[in-house]
This record gives sequence, structure tokens and C-alpha cells, in this order.
Amino acid sequence: MAYRPETERQTHYFGARLAEQFDAVIHLDRTRALEPLERTSLWDQGEPPETFPSGI
Repeated sequence: MAYRPETERQTHYFGARLAEQFDAVIHLDRTRALEPLERTSLWDQGEPPETFPSGI
């Protein structure tokens, strides 16, 4: 599949009538990162480098 910016609006976006399409809508105003149930030594080491896993 190729990305074509000239046709993005026609192919990726569509009208929606929430009340007609869904029974409920949930809006989360604040979120935070998930944390593991069990903390391991890998978790405590912090964020991996941005190039993880390739290391380039």
C-alpha cells in the first residue's frame, strides 16, 4: 500500500454521526503511561535508546 497525500482526504476520512453509529462514546481528558504489574530490572533501567532495537 502506498501513501498518496493528494488523495488522503478522500480515502482516509469520512463523515460520522456518533449518535447513529455508536451506543456510547468515551472521552479521556487525561491519560498516563501504563506501568507493568511486576517491576523487573529491565523496567527500572529506564527508557531504551530511541534507536531501539536496531541501534542505528
